[in-house]
Amino acid sequence: MNIEALNLDLLRSALDLASLRQQVIATNIANAGTPGYARQRLSFSDQLQAQWPGWTGEPRHAEPTHPRVEAAQVGPDLGADGLGRTVRLDEEIAEMALNSLHYQALMRALSRHFSILHSAATEGRR
Repeated sequence: MNIEALNLDLLRSALDLASLRQQVIATNIANAGTPGYARQRLSFSDQLQAQWPGWTGEPRHAEPTHPRVEAAQVGPDLGADGLGRTVRLDEEIAEMALNSLHYQALMRALSRHFSILHSAATEGRR
């Protein structure tokens, strides 16, 4: 796989994860008043740890492939007591804002990537 395809694939996966995270946050907000509802969270690190037991959260260039969206799972956010945490709207809104910023940054990166490709294609004709 060439670097071009790898970059696009990484951006695609990151955008997919940001979209999935936004859905989870929206579900939490929609169910904030539902009795017995446990806050849901997107678990990605746990799945990476299962895939790569030595994974520490830092990028490792030795890995031949990168994690896929399929490694992400949605499940209850358990507290220290093992019970599901309730939804706190202030936390959810803050996470939604942060996720929105991440998504926008990824879109800018994708736009820049295509801009470079466009520039290379059009400048090559001159």
